[in-house]
Amino acid sequence: MSVSRVFTIQPHVLDGSVITIEADLSRGLHSFSIVGLAGKAIEEAKDRINSAIKHTGFKAPKSQNHKVVISLSPADLKKEGPLFDLPIAIAYLLAANEIKADSTGIIFVGELALDGTLRKIRGVLPVVRAAKEAGFSEVIVPKENAEEAALVEDIIIYAADSLKEVINHLDLNPETQKKLNPQPVTKITSDWHQSSVALEDIKGQETAKRGLIIAAAGRHNVLLAGPPGTGKTMLARAFQGILPPLSREDALAVTAIHSVAGKLDNKISSQPPFRSPHHTASHTSLVGGGANPKPGEVTLAHKGVLFMDEFPEFERRSLDALRQPLEDRVVSISRVQGTADFPADFVLIAALNPYRGVEDGTTDLARAMQETYGTKISGPILDRIDLWLDVPHVNYETLTELTNDTEETKKAREKIIQARTRSTLRLKNCSANTNAEMSSRDIEEIIILSNAVEDLLKQSSQKLNLSPRSFHRLIKVARTIADLDDSEDINEAHLLEALQYRVKI
Repeated sequence: MSVSRVFTIQPHVLDGSVITIEADLSRGLHSFSIVGLAGKAIEEAKDRINSAIKHTGFKAPKSQNHKVVISLSPADLKKEGPLFDLPIAIAYLLAANEIKADSTGIIFVGELALDGTLRKIRGVLPVVRAAKEAGFSEVIVPKENAEEAALVEDIIIYAADSLKEVINHLDLNPETQKKLNPQPVTKITSDWHQSSVALEDIKGQETAKRGLIIAAAGRHNVLLAGPPGTGKTMLARAFQGILPPLSREDALAVTAIHSVAGKLDNKISSQPPFRSPHHTASHTSLVGGGANPKPGEVTLAHKGVLFMDEFPEFERRSLDALRQPLEDRVVSISRVQGTADFPADFVLIAALNPYRGVEDGTTDLARAMQETYGTKISGPILDRIDLWLDVPHVNYETLTELTNDTEETKKAREKIIQARTRSTLRLKNCSANTNAEMSSRDIEEIIILSNAVEDLLKQSSQKLNLSPRSFHRLIKVARTIADLDDSEDINEAHLLEALQYRVKI
């Protein structure tokens, strides 16, 4: 008997940590201990591994009169999840000389059923990405995780149904060896999201639709204000259908986050995520947290949309916690056990009803909101919203019109792609990818304003008492409007349109 060594990965949100698993067997009364800050799921793995090894045709650890010690290194890193079942089983079999294999350069992940079959696990994509970065050449995963694992190029992925298949693959004896077939690289479909609601389904609300097209082109934050039943939720759903598909890198980041959170469905695509938490959602579920910090809705909405209906009804501290992700596009969770920074680059679509009771017939929705909610929504949050869109009642003549532009969504998509293409070329030497992501330095270096536009901007800023943040956000929105207009420069009309979308309170 000797010490064996195999490797696995503890997944995090976008990456992972390499874990060395060592197995040592010594004579004595039977015991099976796992050391190295293992979570409950790993502690319970002993019985699963024992049964899986027995049903695979080898001598079970419990039937042997020896002491088994499994060490997970680094010992000060918390390990969680059932993905450690397979590597621990392989480490034991190697230490017990039950199998002869070379595990060099291989990462093992997988949960074992009692009969030795492999079950799907969370976080496979971050595992494979971390394995590639660490220099490993192969990753062995459960068959159900094969498509997700094969999203990463330039590393060999083997998918197995059972512990027996893994052992046969590793076998050094050519007569009994049965190599698994490498998994082909998974292609990501680049399709527009077919939302349940399209722009053409919404009668009227042309100003709000225009605002959403601007928001999609530049990834600007939006606040929809209007009485109940005027189409705020429909507009938010339609917005999902005009957001361009994600790039491959962004799609991988989104897939990794949802995989770790266990929210990944069977279809892997480039469609931006759309998260719509209820206003009764807890602070932790929205922002993230827990004893060992986990991502919340703001992270699950990364590279997509966070739709917050009944915006002022959310907890005050949850709304205030949006300040950091709306500005820095990350959210920091600090706990006694440590601090975690999660990505949170999303477009905020906030919807609110200015009335809690009966409407009073006013068209000044900003005043109604201020009277109803007071300071529930803080100034710094409103300062981070680029577009205030009024969604008033639509007259009955408009609602009953039979004529409708059936290609409204198609035309909007074409405009948005045109604007994105223009902004991408302009920002090719910057860290920003869209207008909303530009820093103040980017604006100074890239955006050139005419004297007339500069004068109008100064007058407007003084009259509206704009903060420096609002000042820069106004320029970003005007730049997006100019891109939609296929204009090389921002003119006065673009700036005036951007001004009419400023937050009104």
